[in-house]
Amino acid sequence: MRLLTDAQAQLLRDVKKDLADTRLALAELDAPREALTTLQQAIQQLDELFLMVVVGEFNAGKSALLNALLGERVMAEGVTPTTARVTLVKWGEQITETITDETFATYTHPLALLRELNIVDTPGTNAVIRQHERLTNEFVPRSDLVLFVTSADRPMTESERQFLERIREWGKKVVLILNKADLFEQPSQLAEVRAFVLPHATQVLGAPPEFFPVSAKLAQKARETADLAEKRRLREASGLDALERYIVEVLDDAARLALKFQNPLGVAGRLVDAAWTTAAAEAADLTEDKETVQALDATVSAYTRELQAELTPRLAEIEAILLRLEARGNDFFDRTLRLTNIVELTRGDQVRLKFEKEVLGDVPAQIEQHVRRLIDWLVDKDLRQWQTVMSYLQKRQARYNEQLVGEGAAPLEARRRSLVDTVGKTAQTIVDTYDREQEARAVASSVETAVAQTALLEAGAVGLGALIVSLFASSTIDVTGVLAAGLIAIVGLFVIPYKRRQAKEQFSAKMEELRGKLQSALTNQFRNESENAIDRLREGVGPYTRFVRAERERVEKTQTALEGLRQKVSALRARTAALFQESDGHPTGLMPRN
Repeated sequence: MRLLTDAQAQLLRDVKKDLADTRLALAELDAPREALTTLQQAIQQLDELFLMVVVGEFNAGKSALLNALLGERVMAEGVTPTTARVTLVKWGEQITETITDETFATYTHPLALLRELNIVDTPGTNAVIRQHERLTNEFVPRSDLVLFVTSADRPMTESERQFLERIREWGKKVVLILNKADLFEQPSQLAEVRAFVLPHATQVLGAPPEFFPVSAKLAQKARETADLAEKRRLREASGLDALERYIVEVLDDAARLALKFQNPLGVAGRLVDAAWTTAAAEAADLTEDKETVQALDATVSAYTRELQAELTPRLAEIEAILLRLEARGNDFFDRTLRLTNIVELTRGDQVRLKFEKEVLGDVPAQIEQHVRRLIDWLVDKDLRQWQTVMSYLQKRQARYNEQLVGEGAAPLEARRRSLVDTVGKTAQTIVDTYDREQEARAVASSVETAVAQTALLEAGAVGLGALIVSLFASSTIDVTGVLAAGLIAIVGLFVIPYKRRQAKEQFSAKMEELRGKLQSALTNQFRNESENAIDRLREGVGPYTRFVRAERERVEKTQTALEGLRQKVSALRARTAALFQESDGHPTGLMPRN
């Protein structure tokens, strides 16, 4: 590289630093190792000679063109793919050939042009040996200028157009060379081919490329003839002089330097764009996962609200039974504790039996029936939520099947599908094996334990109804002990009204205590059961929902980071273009990018 001005030297330092930072950022974003290596090589090449790479289909005449430019038959030529390796041609005092391995070789030649640039000859882009094409694809990103050679006998084939698209992705400056122009017998034929090739190339590249029709065959004949006049005629007819002038004169120091700067920026831009495309695809893939997670969250939230909203009125039904019981008890005392019933009151056992029949009645059975209905409601609701979860996950699984995600899926895709399958199978298994009666028995057992603890009894075979009876027995007054026969006989006129009031007060207090105990036990236990059901549902879908949220956060951070890298590369490109336009007073010919 020629000596730089202060502004160019500062730009070089800034480009190296910013692109090194870009490479580090891309590495942290898990960019492919090969891509990072390509960018590193492009950065390193800022300190090397200008690199021109020759590409094209086999039998397009790439090697013959290079021989014509070099003025010697250095490269092998033929009708079959002759360039089996990437070949670097650079300046040397002697013509030498060094074969590094089966993939790479180096030629040296004392051509003045090679003091300013290095040239790389590549295998044909559609060679029979696919390894050749791979080598070409790996080397093109390192180039500063691409000579794209097409043949006059089959100009701009579909494979060439596709390869041009790949070159375009790397943001390279392309010169289009139409070889074998000697096949045209009339100028109109060349004009016709030009009119076909240039629009297609322009459409692919986004800007019209430099176009040079040449004949390597005529250039070779010019080199071989001893007749000076014939040599000049053949050389002029070959069109090679115009190409050489472009390389030597039009691509002067400033233009080559501008392209040199543009090379790593193009590579960096391509890698950032590729990473952005990947991140955008991941974001798009996560859209359905996001919707599925939102649906699952909505299901759990709705389930939580419904349980909270419906549990209180269902428990209130039990409290209403107890309130009716209290009202009947007070009525019983008003009717029973009277002077006219003194004889009956002396028979305590009969009064107790009457109390149990008229007041207590089937209240324990009613409460147990309501509790059982409450249990059935809770169990049925739990099952329906799992069925809903399963339906959402089955829809997501169906989408994967439509997309034919297989063993070759990316790790992220494979992990997501694995989680959907795992959580889906968990939900399916729960639904398929859901034993409603067993679940109800388990909840009933928990409720019985809670009520038994409240009544200071042991839960077991006695059952919920017996536990509730024991609560009533411990909470209601001893009716047979309200009045003593002797006391009634002596002061009945004064004692009975007092005892009636006392009995009602004690009964109300005991009933309030009973309601509090029973409601507290049932409320706490059913809330615990509800929370357990919600927790089990959340835990079941948790791995998938956590994965989706983490991936969304990662992708969003990645896109933010990539947007910053895009702006950084774009600013460097604009600064490079402005600097060299200012120094030369004319555009640098840098390829525009979308």
